[in-house]
Amino acid sequence: VPFFCDGVQATGKLPIDLKLLPVDLFSFSAHKFYGPKGVGGLFVRKGLRLASLIAGGGQEMGRRGGTENLPGIIALAAALERSYRDLEAEMRRGALLRDRLQQGVLDIPGSRIHGDPDHRLPNTLNCGFEGIDSETILVALDREGVAASSGSACTSGTIEPSHVLIAMGIGLREARGAVRFSLGKGTTGQEIEELTGRLPEIVERLRK
Repeated sequence: VPFFCDGVQATGKLPIDLKLLPVDLFSFSAHKFYGPKGVGGLFVRKGLRLASLIAGGGQEMGRRGGTENLPGIIALAAALERSYRDLEAEMRRGALLRDRLQQGVLDIPGSRIHGDPDHRLPNTLNCGFEGIDSETILVALDREGVAASSGSACTSGTIEPSHVLIAMGIGLREARGAVRFSLGKGTTGQEIEELTGRLPEIVERLRK
């Protein structure tokens, strides 16, 4: 049975060795590691035959006909190479900032962290605050100049809770209140301190 893995969130954030990872197909997207939007890649294990996505020309080994976006492909490769050049240091820095943010969240009564405490991305924190739905706190954070989300960009604009959180066993009410903070290379310790300093007042105000 062919095994496909959506590696978009992990590529550029975690060490990945496709010689060791037992998958047949692995997809990734350039914008997740500071490459251009609209460019991605698909690893195909040698020997696996795929039907053409777009028939016609012989581009992409006959899998997808049409003129290739060479500047985008080159930019993807350069961004991917750069992201792995200092990956371990960036993972440590991201995890340190994430943990500082997590502690600030947990200091607020009625808060919770979603997901495994250890096996997760070093730069992402998904959390919630009892009695507050996602959209309410996102609006309040936006007014404070804080960018956050209630889920993936693929589901932006919907009011349905994350199907991923539901599948993880998170209750429906808790999933409707989920907030995701994603930290990047430009995120500073001062920004984390400012956020954790404002969060208690924001949460208290919204609960009232």
